[in-house]
Amino acid sequence: MGDRALSRRGFLAASAAAGLGMTALSACGGDSDGGSSDGKTTIEWWNISTTEPTKTVWAGLAKKFEAQNPKVKVKIVQMENDAYKSKMTALTASGKLPDIFHTWGGGVLQQQVDAGLVEDLTDRTKPWADGMLSVAKQAYILGDKTYGIPFDIGMIGFWYNKALFKQAGITAPPTTWSGFLDTVKKLKAKNITPIALAGKEKWPGMYYWAYLAMRTAGIDALKKANDDKDFTAPGLVQAGQHLQDLVKLQPFQKGFLGAAYSTPTGQAATMGNGKAAMELMGQWAPVVEADSGKGLGSDLGFFPFPAVEGGKGAITEVFGGGGGHALRKGAPQAAVDFLKFFASEATDLVLVKKTNTLPVVPGAEKGLSDPNTKAVQAQLKAATGFQLYLDQAYAPAVGQEVNDSVAALISGSKSPEQVTQSISKTAKEEQ
Repeated sequence: MGDRALSRRGFLAASAAAGLGMTALSACGGDSDGGSSDGKTTIEWWNISTTEPTKTVWAGLAKKFEAQNPKVKVKIVQMENDAYKSKMTALTASGKLPDIFHTWGGGVLQQQVDAGLVEDLTDRTKPWADGMLSVAKQAYILGDKTYGIPFDIGMIGFWYNKALFKQAGITAPPTTWSGFLDTVKKLKAKNITPIALAGKEKWPGMYYWAYLAMRTAGIDALKKANDDKDFTAPGLVQAGQHLQDLVKLQPFQKGFLGAAYSTPTGQAATMGNGKAAMELMGQWAPVVEADSGKGLGSDLGFFPFPAVEGGKGAITEVFGGGGGHALRKGAPQAAVDFLKFFASEATDLVLVKKTNTLPVVPGAEKGLSDPNTKAVQAQLKAATGFQLYLDQAYAPAVGQEVNDSVAALISGSKSPEQVTQSISKTAKEEQ
């Protein structure tokens, strides 16, 4: 779903495109009961589903909820990913959040909870939230309290073009990092661009460093580094060295440093139009590839991030997350009712069938038909470890520094050692 897509600096343009006048922003959250003069309760729902088909499907679900709850009006506010993150950071600082808002959980949600801005949903959602997929709920449970309800779960992995692999004589996806580098070399030898990357937006590059850190140092090393405010362990430096080895092969499309994720000339379109053989992206990738470009149909395949020889991590440890919704403190009951509606089997089936999300309600698994979505779900169900996106798992400033430092390594302005030093410095300043 353009799930994590966009340029922070594009906030003003994105907010204008989303029709956000200052009134909508300043009235965010409204009065405490969300009431209005016509006796209707208006709830604002902020989300990042700006690409099709999700945008239309979600608007339809809001209308269905309104039909079932005639006294409630759902006002949808949509922004692309980076603009949304920037706006939410500003709103968190101002102490006013929307009634219902997109969250990835983790350290960012924790910061909002610590500021006293988020509704505790533990008791109000227990009767129906208990039946949801356990791994999908973890990022929103802080302490022993529930602050968010998932609507999606997934993992990052490599999406690849089977036709281009065949053209380069590659018979199977690589399972080791050295095999992956060989794959890149074989594609280059046939004048095929190996990898599409949105260098302008820093989070897609972060995925490489995060996975390499998991594979080299092990999944626990990332948690320990954050706890100790020290990211300079040898395995984390080596992760940067492995990424540097890839960058030296010049694997990315021409102009990648200026490329966004979901624009007509961006990463997803480059992949969807058959101009690159691979992209490292989440379970939403096929939908955005088809929305931004042509889409690859049956030529699209999926494989997990390779193992690093001699590393402490396993190929069955996955990196990713999902999407969820949280409520501002004091949000009206209608907002809780909307979360319940969104987490129902009927709604989840619509999301699974029409937007290719992975089910968070077990009964909705029957809606899965796409072989790649099934492959991602199989990987996820067999996972022996799960690491949330680093720019969500860590405190916001630390997550941003991970993204910035890794982007600097990819562009050649930071060494692997400097990456770990910069992140450590920011983590210590956040204490």
